Amino acid sequence: MDFELSARQKQIRMAAREFAEGMFPQFAEECDLQEKFPMELWKKACELGFIGVFIKKEYGGLDLGCFENGLIAEEFWRIDAGCGNIILSTLGSEFILLYGSEDQKKKYLPLLTKGQAIMGMAITEPDAGSDVSSIRTSAEKRGDHYVIHGNKMYITNGNIAHFLVVFCLTNETEPSRFKRHSAIIVETDRKGFEAKKLIRKLGARASETAEIRFTNVEVPRGNLIGPNEGDGFQQLMGVFNRTRITVAAQGVGIAQGGLEKAIKYAKERKQFGSPIASFQGIQFKLAEMVTLIEAARGLYYRAAWMADNGKIDPKIMSIAKWYAGEVAVKVIDEVLQIHGGYGYLGESGIERMYRDAKIVEIVEGTKEIEKMIIARELLGRF
Repeated sequence: MDFELSARQKQIRMAAREFAEGMFPQFAEECDLQEKFPMELWKKACELGFIGVFIKKEYGGLDLGCFENGLIAEEFWRIDAGCGNIILSTLGSEFILLYGSEDQKKKYLPLLTKGQAIMGMAITEPDAGSDVSSIRTSAEKRGDHYVIHGNKMYITNGNIAHFLVVFCLTNETEPSRFKRHSAIIVETDRKGFEAKKLIRKLGARASETAEIRFTNVEVPRGNLIGPNEGDGFQQLMGVFNRTRITVAAQGVGIAQGGLEKAIKYAKERKQFGSPIASFQGIQFKLAEMVTLIEAARGLYYRAAWMADNGKIDPKIMSIAKWYAGEVAVKVIDEVLQIHGGYGYLGESGIERMYRDAKIVEIVEGTKEIEKMIIARELLGRF
């Protein structure tokens, strides 16, 4: 297949690059040190149309695809991962867009692209990380409401979101553990909802993360996503097949940003009377880095193209996400090595990239989970 970008895609990529280069440096260090979400930056990104581009026009988006969203994510993370995570202010909207009712789409989605609301998806629990089939947060039917009770952990946007898609146990006696859960929209101003900000994260500190407690939170039964209870697991897998593409693009972005810093430094830094770029050891490092990046970019391009053309392949989506995470960590490690002691200092910005890169190997399914998916698709279930 041909990965040549269309004229519009090139324009989107350039616009995202110019926005990130022009705006992110004003916020990146402060938001990292203070561990705060850049609200002003997010508002501006919404005004310029960078947020939720995959949402259909009738719900306030641009009706673009995973590919264009990935291009924006890559350019954002190329400059700064923490600020770049403003693109995740729509996290969980995929549930509503793919499986929600028309009323849900009209009610919630336009708020996201207009900069009037932030959302997230509350999946992970303290005792149920990668094994989502063992999630215990419950949603009990009482009259025309669900009553939700339980805890969630490591929830992106959890303490700043206006509403969340919450993965709940609704069919505990169902024989199949893959049909016991449902996705339910929960507004965060409801009684019994509590969110505690998690601090001192390794990286991506400008992205808010929270522990959440639901204490008998009542929501209308109309907040159930999809027509039937028990569809949550299949819905979640469908969502992951798209959100993992965004994460892959982020991994490529931070690696690309690091490579560019390494090239610039190698040309300027002199040792033994010559720029270190003239040393074969440095040249080999740069050659290896760009090769890894191009391979990872090609994988996420392919995954995004497939998703936008209705050719969902969990194997390809998982390969793209896993490999991009590995490339991000490997490349930024070499970038720091090339910068030496200077890269170890906060003023360089390299140490922040070093901390930020690791999250790509953890979120939306750890690299081990991605490998399990890939192997299962190859071998089938035993």
